Amino acid sequence: MNAALSSTQSPATVIEASHISTRFGAAVVHDDVNLTIDKGEVFAIAGSNGSGKSVLMREMILLQQPSGGDLRIFGQNIKSMSDAEVSALRRRCGVLFQHGALFSSLNVVENVAVPLREHTNLSKRLIEELSLLKIASTGFPMASVTKYPNELSGGMRRRAALARAMALDPELLFLDEPTSGLDPLSAAGFDELIQQLREWFRLTIVIITHDLDSLWRITDRVAVLGNGKVLGIGTMNELSTSTEPLIHEYFYGPRGRAAKEQAWNRK
Repeated sequence: MNAALSSTQSPATVIEASHISTRFGAAVVHDDVNLTIDKGEVFAIAGSNGSGKSVLMREMILLQQPSGGDLRIFGQNIKSMSDAEVSALRRRCGVLFQHGALFSSLNVVENVAVPLREHTNLSKRLIEELSLLKIASTGFPMASVTKYPNELSGGMRRRAALARAMALDPELLFLDEPTSGLDPLSAAGFDELIQQLREWFRLTIVIITHDLDSLWRITDRVAVLGNGKVLGIGTMNELSTSTEPLIHEYFYGPRGRAAKEQAWNRK
């Protein structure tokens, strides 16, 4: 067993959060958050606005440190990592930020090439070829690869941003509200793409979302945040029967009931 693994962590565990607390001054965002994410699963972090979903993701992608507790990624405790280890870990992760966060001054190919230019010594020609391969893998229309972000539809921007997140062949992929603002057809197509990429590249995927349709369609397990804690964790079927008031309200409002009914109709 890798010596970097904790004594309780399975080699199949990609992320382990233990007693995580996060505070901004007097504001408490997380208070004793605990969860594990296993290799190869699509794991969602859900909850109402202000529950700390995106803050937890920022901690997982090493953009900020928790105020307390331990966070292990690939068996490494982020507290004790050197700058070189942080850099190496980031190369194993891909991130799709909310709304894509593409560089407005770069076209699609140039956007996807950014991680390859920054983290490899590959030739300009090879970087362009690899960028085009990543773009093709997301189903982005190849006739539009020289367009700029403001010339793209919302769905096209997400696919371009996803290609950039995949540029370095990550093992762990983070998606922050990937279907937010998309029409139902585009959102369903993006969910299908996520499932395909997981199978093709054997990815572990962490999704931050409040999209109930996506939660039913593509997740293996879901953690629901609220009141600074993990209120519940499990499959959607398990969570939909929870008696925890905030979870029940989340899944049994009008949208929650409709999403569940659609999920059952697809089976």
